[in-house]
Amino acid sequence: MSLLAQAKVLKPTITWPILPEDFPLPEDPVEDSSQPPIASALTQALNPLTSVVENALIVSNFALCAGLDERTICKAPDWMFVRPVEAWSSPQPRRSYTPHSQGPVPLVVMEFLSATYGEEYSMEATPKVGKWFFYEQVIQVPTYVIFRGQTGNLEVYDLQNERYRRQTPDTDGRYPIPGIDLYLGVWEGRRDLRTGYWLRWWDRAGEMLLWPEEIAQLERQRAVQTEELLELERQRSQALAERLLSLGIDPDQI
Repeated sequence: MSLLAQAKVLKPTITWPILPEDFPLPEDPVEDSSQPPIASALTQALNPLTSVVENALIVSNFALCAGLDERTICKAPDWMFVRPVEAWSSPQPRRSYTPHSQGPVPLVVMEFLSATYGEEYSMEATPKVGKWFFYEQVIQVPTYVIFRGQTGNLEVYDLQNERYRRQTPDTDGRYPIPGIDLYLGVWEGRRDLRTGYWLRWWDRAGEMLLWPEEIAQLERQRAVQTEELLELERQRSQALAERLLSLGIDPDQI
């Protein structure tokens, strides 16, 4: 038996250090201009749901940290949802999150792929820790979402026996997201001067969660409909009054 065959893959030592305020975080440029709008749209649709966003940390391009063999490793998911998390009390803006030390493991992380596969879809373990390995083996995030905005391709993975397994969508092409109690799917349209594919939420009844501007538009439409109904009722009342007067009946005496 060769020495190579006898070698064992040693599992790294994982710790959960809280990042110091002065820890230098890399400021990696956004690889695709569509990524911030997609992340923002996901969060904005959740904001009206108090039961979902209360005590939650919902962030994008935000440092998720762990210690790996005495190295501090930070990855920045394009979108991340953690709950419950205690309110941030420091006067300084929050820059990072360490599971177990500051709260539970994130319920879901998402990566929005740019035009070419790079580190964002990496499975490297050492010495360069790829995001796939980090989310699956280190943090052990229950749900990992990978979305390609250019094509609308959506992949959802659930952690099963410490390995990600790709999930099959329902008949509507959507995926249930455990812990959030919503469904995730793809929608095509225009928003924020971008026309293309977007990630959107649906509830159990199959209703799509609306963005703020869609809610405002719906409210305007309802207001217009209400005004039209009131005007129609006024016209009917006036026509009735005129008819009664033509018959010599004072409508005010009825």
